[in-house]
Amino acid sequence: MTQRIAARRPGVGNELLQAYRGIASSTIGHLSDSGYLRGIRPLFDDIRMLGSVVTVKVFTPDGSVIREALLASEPGDVLVIECVGDDDCACWGELRTLAGLVKGLAGVVVAGPVTDVGALRRHRLPLFCRGASAFTTRSLGLAGEVNLPVEVGGVRVQPGDLAIGDDDGVFILGAQQAEELLPALLAKERADQLRREELLHRLAACRLLG
Repeated sequence: MTQRIAARRPGVGNELLQAYRGIASSTIGHLSDSGYLRGIRPLFDDIRMLGSVVTVKVFTPDGSVIREALLASEPGDVLVIECVGDDDCACWGELRTLAGLVKGLAGVVVAGPVTDVGALRRHRLPLFCRGASAFTTRSLGLAGEVNLPVEVGGVRVQPGDLAIGDDDGVFILGAQQAEELLPALLAKERADQLRREELLHRLAACRLLG
């Protein structure tokens, strides 16, 4: 098998991207489970990720194709990596995180473990994964795919999709799905904010009385 590298696909429009900046993943989860990446968790707290997807398929233990994905990515992109092979083989660590920060990535999603966890938490590139491992990939140059469909957390992910992640998890939405959900999501965010303010006001009053 050889590496298959497709051209980067345009992501969702900037207007739609901006509209999702204030939307939490759990708000999406109140309306739908379509696009939710099951089993994918944030590596650290107080995390927020939003961007257009560049897909990567890694065939462990060969992780060399990630270099091609970094070269193909643009500032604001999110790498979404499907790992095929050994479930304990980490394909992402500190040096790739530093390269991602230089590139201007908005985040990385790995359907597998990562390594150099302490350094990744210090550098704080938004990162979502399945855990940690000291066993890692090598640059063998044998196989891999970039900007072709992948499957992560039970979701088929296309290059150019919209990735939204925070402390509660990750959703991947196609452009049409994101457009259709947006009015209801904005309405729920507004309603939740009003209810939040009301409850905080009541809580403050209770504390004064107490």
